[in-house]
Amino acid sequence: MNAEILTTERLVLTPVAATDFNDLSALWLNEDFTRHIMGRALSTEEVWFRLLRDLGHWAALGHGNWTIRLRDGGTYLGSVGVFDYRRDLTPPFDAPELGWGVAPAFQGKGYAAEALSAALAWVDGSLAAARSVCMIAPENLASLKLAARVGFRPYATATYKDHPVQLFERPRPGAAPGADET
Repeated sequence: MNAEILTTERLVLTPVAATDFNDLSALWLNEDFTRHIMGRALSTEEVWFRLLRDLGHWAALGHGNWTIRLRDGGTYLGSVGVFDYRRDLTPPFDAPELGWGVAPAFQGKGYAAEALSAALAWVDGSLAAARSVCMIAPENLASLKLAARVGFRPYATATYKDHPVQLFERPRPGAAPGADET
């Protein structure tokens, strides 16, 4: 596994680890956080399975979710990642998927944008993909705004697990259209 640690002006992003479980559990039990992602809080069992999935993602593919912590003090903020979850979507994702989430107490401070920008820079420099993708619930206005801010543009609508989602794409800077090398 080629575990990448990313640092920004205010943040440290480390590959998710088993030691993140308590922080992840607190985050995924927060209904203000899960409202637009799962529509409900998750049990600790569900969080454990998500953590195992994410650990396996790093082991199998060399990338996945990063834990976001403040550089000063190490406070847990959330996660950002690049992954291939093989989602049951039409149209299917055919490029690296980005996802992010910051605890409600830290939203509106630019942390999600800072973490997402670092992850996108890693994708652009490390993966041979002409574009990256993400999906966002139409009512998740903060994520829609952030996606647009970092260069994602809508390209399709879909239904995922019985809920409408908007699919977005972001071309890698300098990539020729249709030049996906993955």
